[in-house]
Amino acid sequence: MAARLILLVNGPNLNLLGNREPAVYGSATLADHVANVEASCAALGWVVEHLQSNSEADIVGAVHAARGRADAIIINPGAFTHYSWAIHDALAAFDGPVVEVHLSQPLSRESWRHTSVVAPVAIGTIAGFGGVGYGLAVEALSRHFGVAKTS
Repeated sequence: MAARLILLVNGPNLNLLGNREPAVYGSATLADHVANVEASCAALGWVVEHLQSNSEADIVGAVHAARGRADAIIINPGAFTHYSWAIHDALAAFDGPVVEVHLSQPLSRESWRHTSVVAPVAIGTIAGFGGVGYGLAVEALSRHFGVAKTS
């Protein structure tokens, strides 16, 4: 059986992790989070493809390109969470499971962050656990696919 391909997508401003509001987002960099996802996926025999973009069009294009190729998507859409119907529609057209991740807890922040247009097309949302949330997303997909860790 071929290794599962997981598309990891990080949206706007997440390239600034480690420097941007560490009291909210922690001190880990985006590279740290990606490395943790890659390690978690490697333990399952999975491959990770990562995209970070500040452009909605790039994210929509990556989701489109994942159709029929990737097995699942883990996405932290950043601020696009709250208003990008284009990303919602792209994810809705994806034929595998989607897990939404947020480092902070949007519901405990400004009221405009309380709505997610991504959540309705995700099998679940993990929020408020910092970088651990990415690992929890991999674990959720592992359980979804009925796969146990290989090491």
